Amino acid sequence: MSDRPSRHRSATGVVSPARPSTIAFAAAVRPRGRGSLALAACAVSAVLALVSACGGGGGASGTALTSTDSTTSSASAWSEGTVSGFGSVIVNGVRYDDSTATVVDDDGLTTKVTLGARVEVTSSSVTTASDDSSTAVAGSITVRSQLTGPVASVDTASFVALGQTVDVTEATVFDSTLASGLSSLVAGSTVVRVHGLVDSVTGHLLATRVESVTAATAYALRGTVSALDTTATTFNLGGAAIVYGSASNIPTALADGQSVRVVLSTTPDSAGRWVATAFGKAARSTTAATDARVRGTVTTYTSATSFAVNGITVDASAVTSLPSTLAVGVEVEVQGTLANGVLVASAVTLKSEARGSGSQAKERYELHGTISALDVTAQTFVVRGVTVGYGSVTSWLPSGASAASLVDGVKVTVKGALGSDRSTLTATTVRIRS
Repeated sequence: MSDRPSRHRSATGVVSPARPSTIAFAAAVRPRGRGSLALAACAVSAVLALVSACGGGGGASGTALTSTDSTTSSASAWSEGTVSGFGSVIVNGVRYDDSTATVVDDDGLTTKVTLGARVEVTSSSVTTASDDSSTAVAGSITVRSQLTGPVASVDTASFVALGQTVDVTEATVFDSTLASGLSSLVAGSTVVRVHGLVDSVTGHLLATRVESVTAATAYALRGTVSALDTTATTFNLGGAAIVYGSASNIPTALADGQSVRVVLSTTPDSAGRWVATAFGKAARSTTAATDARVRGTVTTYTSATSFAVNGITVDASAVTSLPSTLAVGVEVEVQGTLANGVLVASAVTLKSEARGSGSQAKERYELHGTISALDVTAQTFVVRGVTVGYGSVTSWLPSGASAASLVDGVKVTVKGALGSDRSTLTATTVRIRS
């Protein structure tokens, strides 16, 4: 896990009036790739949004820092996907050095990167070594969640929060405060933040990470507008009814089918509708990149050469070999170039990561780092903030290595899958590094 401290934010990313340094941070933050002329404009927009949405003190009103709906930047490479490991940050099979990267959340506030989180990364060109390992230097990382809100009900493999059904799979990471995974959620009292992908077939969210939120002063929800009534100032996001008449930053052309992110009051109105206090940033940046990589689900499908992944328009007309099973809801990775919001694909590959299956399921997550908190009785240690269980290792490397090789301070590479608690990594391969 990134060693970067989390600061300038509460559990929901709400700006505190007792922290004036947040404004200074917003003025200096680099939300997209380094060297872009858009950086100053983006920082200014964040400050303006703070003033308009929060009245200069968002903690009092429960309104999160918001930003404009899109920014334009450029980078050698751009990637959107799920964090599958650390050493530094691993996304879509690429190890990104994040030591100098700006790391912010949906609201432009400094945060940290966690296992299973959905992120956007702008970086230097990706370099592939002779062993097929790929690396790059991250310039910015934006952590994007789907919702923050209270759990309304819990089922055997799913739960409902803010009107959204959230499916939990073997790949779903729960933070350490939810030690029993799905069983830790209590309807009516647990507030969660969910990272994940939209399954456009079922309308559910496929959770990649679930974390608990304490003392929430605002909720948030990302989704597609439906049943818009501009007279009553209401619309639906999935199963959530929203009333938005008193919200700040209302889009000028709000319409059904539009992707939005709304910050919500923690108390619904007398009709049971969630009250939007602000519209935040829903769309990703209009990033131009010569190397773009996206993993997610097909959200719309016109043909095998024209579809969208995670809402990103894909032009696959130049791809010579396309999966025959492409359809709405199918998980894929698309590589190509990105310009003006269109990903011109050079390759399209089927994936099954969010659903917890696939040939690589037993070694889905990967950690590179130094062992600490070794517990030989429990057969666990910690790497990059992630607890690792080594009682089921099937491959010790190099030859001659074993559990006896483990001591605090030793450098290792660990590969494995989530344990039954959905927060501990059960290692299958441990390589001792010099």
